[in-house]
Amino acid sequence: MYDLVVVGHGAAGLSAAIAAAEIAKDSCILVLEHLSEQDGGGNTKWSPANTRMKSVDEMPAGFERDMMATTGGRGDPAYFARLTREAPDTMRWLEKQGVKFESLDYLLSAEHKRIHPVGGGAAIVQSLSSQAKRLGVSILYDARAVRLYLGQEAHGVELADGRRFEARSIVLASGGFEGSPALLREHFGPRGETLRPISPGSGSNAGDGIRMAIEAGASMSGDWSGMHSEPVDPRSDRAAALILIYPYGIVVDTQGNRFFDEGAGLVHDTWERFSRAVHFDTPDSSGWIVSDARLWDLPGTRNAIRTDAPPIQAPTLSELAKAMNVDPKAFAYTVDKYNAACGNDLSGFDPGRLDGLATADGLFPRKSNWARPLEKPPFVAFPVVCGIVYTFGGIATDADARVIGQNGPIERLFAAGEMTGHFYGTAPNSVAVMRSLVFGRIAGQGAAAHF
Repeated sequence: MYDLVVVGHGAAGLSAAIAAAEIAKDSCILVLEHLSEQDGGGNTKWSPANTRMKSVDEMPAGFERDMMATTGGRGDPAYFARLTREAPDTMRWLEKQGVKFESLDYLLSAEHKRIHPVGGGAAIVQSLSSQAKRLGVSILYDARAVRLYLGQEAHGVELADGRRFEARSIVLASGGFEGSPALLREHFGPRGETLRPISPGSGSNAGDGIRMAIEAGASMSGDWSGMHSEPVDPRSDRAAALILIYPYGIVVDTQGNRFFDEGAGLVHDTWERFSRAVHFDTPDSSGWIVSDARLWDLPGTRNAIRTDAPPIQAPTLSELAKAMNVDPKAFAYTVDKYNAACGNDLSGFDPGRLDGLATADGLFPRKSNWARPLEKPPFVAFPVVCGIVYTFGGIATDADARVIGQNGPIERLFAAGEMTGHFYGTAPNSVAVMRSLVFGRIAGQGAAAHF
């Protein structure tokens, strides 16, 4: 029998295993990863792991308040208070595991600074996996957990091949259900099953941990129709082939019609709404981001285009429409109407803040900021679809990472990361990996108390 079995090999699961091993030096700990050693690591491995901190020592002002506002007041205040308190110490702890951080100029906005690990989420998985092994933690790959058993003295995890492992404590950290077409259709409705995973890590998360925890008595929590999604280039096989320059042009569907207020907010405030609109509000779940040559004059533009496929480019709008396979007449009408609604005084244009340059009344949908006419050739276009990153619906946990059932915390059962339901409406930006690390570590520490 093990002291601890951890289900999941991403930021949350590995943090839990290491934290427990640090406390209980001679403990017997097993991590289960349902993919191979080469492919394992969940969403963390493919994430840039941007972190909403000014440095490893400093949280941004109003972080707790912002978290509650983002959830529309439905989040757990104690959970986000614990996250706020523990994040700096956890990031310093992560540095001790060999992860290095650097500052990040976030997109085109001067208002929102972040840090992220050198090498992204893959560096987190590599460093933590190596450290876990040095501490004597066993990692079993190609081990898909499908069933959870709760007992008085020990809990058990059963694999798809029938093997069963018992442990004094269990930590669940196996991600959301963004890789399950059936669950996506159930919770997002028609077209849900065709959502494109933003990375192999997203595509491998089938909701197994959530399902087996609920079957064992865990309560449900979070926004089950909520997801973090981003606009990506369908031509690219690169993970997270993001295209984030849509506020500085227009977006049209494949029939040439605008369908979204491109200037409704800075990218991190609108990318979920925009990508969902692309998927659910257009005729064939795809669209085009269109701009002119002035796009390349904006500082940081290259950082906001992460596809490896070049834009479609043409000297005239009619030629651009043909290259996009969009009706030239309908496209010309859309652009002409948009251009006519743009003001003449563009001196206040500022891509790094809400500049108030809106289109005139009568254009629908209006553009609330950065409304400049498309007039300087060559004109450019990027195709775009919705990439689902992770889902919000999951199991209930408290600020100690304990799984909550109908009668309160379930003894010796912990969970962390994307499978826990603490997000509602919109994802708090640059928090997913941070909270996985923080509450994974808390879960491991809590589990070790029962060894």
